[in-house]
Amino acid sequence: MEHTDNESLRQRLEALRLEHRDLDEAILRLNQDPAMNQLTLQRMKKRKLLLKDMIHRLESALIPDLDA
Repeated sequence: MEHTDNESLRQRLEALRLEHRDLDEAILRLNQDPAMNQLTLQRMKKRKLLLKDMIHRLESALIPDLDA
């Protein structure tokens, strides 16, 4: 059961990483456009930060607990 859970977490983690990378590229492209709506850009950056936090939480969840 734990293997299935870990695999599911890894798949979710990869999907989040991909979305984060795509969003980063979109932000870079849109940042060069002087007509870009700043509110849209701020929302994209906020989503990127949220994704980063979610990625870190999943990475932490995949670290095995060590009995002291």
